[in-house]
Amino acid sequence: MLLLVTIVLQLLTQYALNFWNRDFFNAVERKDGNQLLIQALRFIPLAAASLSLAVFSVWGRMTLQRTWRAWLSDELYRYWLERDRLVRLNLVAGDYQAPEYRIAEDGRVATDFPVDLVLGLVASLLTAGTFIGILWVVGGNLTIDAGSLSVTIPGYLVVAVIVYSIAVAATTMLIGRRLTDVMEENKRAEAQLRAIGTHLRESGESTHEASGEDGKRKMNSALTAVIASWLKFCWQLMRLTTITHTNSLLAPVIGLLLCTPKYVAGTMLLGEVVQAAAAFAVVQGACSWFTDNYPRLAEWAASANRVASLLLALDKVDQCRADDKATFTRN
Repeated sequence: MLLLVTIVLQLLTQYALNFWNRDFFNAVERKDGNQLLIQALRFIPLAAASLSLAVFSVWGRMTLQRTWRAWLSDELYRYWLERDRLVRLNLVAGDYQAPEYRIAEDGRVATDFPVDLVLGLVASLLTAGTFIGILWVVGGNLTIDAGSLSVTIPGYLVVAVIVYSIAVAATTMLIGRRLTDVMEENKRAEAQLRAIGTHLRESGESTHEASGEDGKRKMNSALTAVIASWLKFCWQLMRLTTITHTNSLLAPVIGLLLCTPKYVAGTMLLGEVVQAAAAFAVVQGACSWFTDNYPRLAEWAASANRVASLLLALDKVDQCRADDKATFTRN
């Protein structure tokens, strides 16, 4: 609940800063020194509030993540170690190397990311809803005259930001559609590499020449698979970075360009242009929650799948034990 309150307070502070931008640049346009001083003093408490809320949100978010991870990890370790599942897991067919790594690393991702993503989504929805109102009021309608034809677009800035955000999200989904599979393959290869290294260390194969050569061959093969999976992952991130970075460059400029005709026509003041452009960037950023967090969503899905598959494998251990007992009883 405190985190939700913090999100609302951050939104109110951002809302106040947006209007501060309008008033400050209107004073700049009028060359009003007294008003500029007032706005400078007004900025200090707003900046202090924004900083304090940002620091508190980090504390609250990480506290919730650590609490959840502690509970989930405790349950997973308990379930893994109980009833000899630790040993019998090797008898279950499937890719379950280094289960301790899955519990430690994938358990962390499976609990950390949902908190960040859900809080970010809530903040984005509230931000979009709030600043769309500013765009609608400040931007107003846009009338386009093309010869004898005149077209009026109500709330044209709102229409523009929605269309632009949908286009960016669709492009992200198209380009990054394989990212979850690539991340899961990468995690699988990393776990295999760790499992081979642990096995070699514990078995002492490296102390014998033949075994050492065989161990080196296994390690090289696993390392090659890791590098290959990381190369695929790198290509996916490069393609997604092209979208996200281009979007970060274009969004503020598009907002300014859309306001320029009204400013040139004298129907919008400089402060209103800055306010509308800032609101456009904020709304677009909120609407781009999916685009910005797509890699994190993919990584969370990959880790959650690995944790779920481990739990299913541990369930199979119990089922195999029950089947063995039933067979023994019949015999």
